[in-house]
Amino acid sequence: MSRWWTEAVAALGDVLPLPLLALLVVLLAGVVALAWYHFPAWVPRRLPRLRLPRLRWPRWRLPRRRRRTADGPGAVTLPRPRTADDDLPADAARSLADRLAAEGRYAEAVRERLRAMIRRLVAVGAVAPRAGMTVTELTDAAARARPPVDPPMRAAGAIFTELWYAQRPAAADHDRRMRELADDLDRALAAPPPDGGTP
Repeated sequence: MSRWWTEAVAALGDVLPLPLLALLVVLLAGVVALAWYHFPAWVPRRLPRLRLPRLRWPRWRLPRRRRRTADGPGAVTLPRPRTADDDLPADAARSLADRLAAEGRYAEAVRERLRAMIRRLVAVGAVAPRAGMTVTELTDAAARARPPVDPPMRAAGAIFTELWYAQRPAAADHDRRMRELADDLDRALAAPPPDGGTP
C-alpha cells in the first residue's frame, strides 16, 4: 500500500509541483464545503421538465380491514377527514406569529404567518388542502381558483423556502415582509372574484 502511494505521489509530482497540488486540494475542499453549507440555495429553483409519456402499471389494492363498532356487527367506521377547524384559526395563528416575532424568533413567526395565510385560503374555499401538499402546490391550486392571490402567496412561499429549506438566517425584515404579503392576500380575497361570484 505504501509503495503504491509513494509511486502515485511521485508520478503526480512529475506533472504538478507538490505545493501547487496541495493548494488545489485545499481549494477543492473549500468549494465542496461552501456548496455543502449553502445547499440547496445554489440549486436552481426550476429545472427543465422533460415531457415523457407516463407508464401506467396496474394497481393491486388490498381490501380495507373493517372495524366493528357498537352500531352493529357489520358496521364500518372510516376515519373522520381532517378539516381546517382542527387547527388554530387564522387569527390565532397571526397572534402566535406576533408573539414569536416579539421574542425574536423570526423564522417561526414567518412559518406561522404562512400557516395563517393558508388557513385564510381554506376558510374562503380557495383551496382544499391534502396531506403532503407543498407550499408550491397550495399556491398553484389557490391561483387557479383565485388568480389575484398568486403574487402574495408565491412571494410568501419563496421567503418560507429560503428560511426553512435553504437554512438562511431569519431577520425582522422577513417578518415585516410576510405581514405585508398577508395584507396583500386579504385585499386580494376581499375583491370579488372575476366570475362575479361571492368572495
